[in-house]
Amino acid sequence: MGKTVSILGCGYLGFPLAQRLHAAGYRVKGSTTTPGKLSMLEGAGIEPYLVVLDPVWKGDAAEGFLQSDILFLNIPPQRARPDVEAYYGRVLQSVLRALGSAPIRRVVFASSTSVYAATGGTVTEQDAGDPMPETASGRAVLKAEQCLQARHSFDTTVLRFGGLYGYDRAPGRFVRNIIRNPEAPVNLVHRDDAVAATFTVIDSDCRGEVFNVCTDGHPARGVFYKQAAEWLGLDPPSLAGARSSLGKRVDNSWLKTCLGYAFRHVDPLVRAP
Repeated sequence: MGKTVSILGCGYLGFPLAQRLHAAGYRVKGSTTTPGKLSMLEGAGIEPYLVVLDPVWKGDAAEGFLQSDILFLNIPPQRARPDVEAYYGRVLQSVLRALGSAPIRRVVFASSTSVYAATGGTVTEQDAGDPMPETASGRAVLKAEQCLQARHSFDTTVLRFGGLYGYDRAPGRFVRNIIRNPEAPVNLVHRDDAVAATFTVIDSDCRGEVFNVCTDGHPARGVFYKQAAEWLGLDPPSLAGARSSLGKRVDNSWLKTCLGYAFRHVDPLVRAP
């Protein structure tokens, strides 16, 4: 205890994690890209920093924010950018340059299950990159993982999160008129579990590991998003007849085995807050 954690990206996932760490006695620094949120962070006992990566570091000086023991690096790629791979690479290099003179010796990287190709089968932590992800954002995140893991000045633990849902991010709001690949499984994780799993990794001093953070249940997309629409009182979406992808089923066994983690929300078809 008594360690300092910097959270680069104190939003939907980072803010409740910061609150959890602060409640457990950690000193927490949190960054936001929005000036209006600085007072919210401070009011929660989190040391606030204004940081924008566009792609270079802008805002509050990195020297202050990165004077910590642990960094939770939570900066997802902008998937809509046509140059997402190159741009995200420049963002990461900006962070790495800042880390060069920082005392941080542990990095926990918020990655994604998008690093896995849609093989139609079950994937484990060893399957990333074989074959390569179909999406540019998936390839960008996989390259970022590899770049961080190659560094010797700090230990990196990678958390590959499924699609985050819960609270103000209701799955039904992502429903479109047509659900493509309706038979492909979903790979989701409730925010409660994303926060709790990350806290467990930090608090247990886990280093150098890779974990899939994805719930046990993998209902078909067509089944799940029809249910999600019903929860919000929306008309059910239509299901596309043709499948362009079989998807994949992300296995979470290693997180349970290595750290003894037990998921709170195991079935996305059970309505949660």
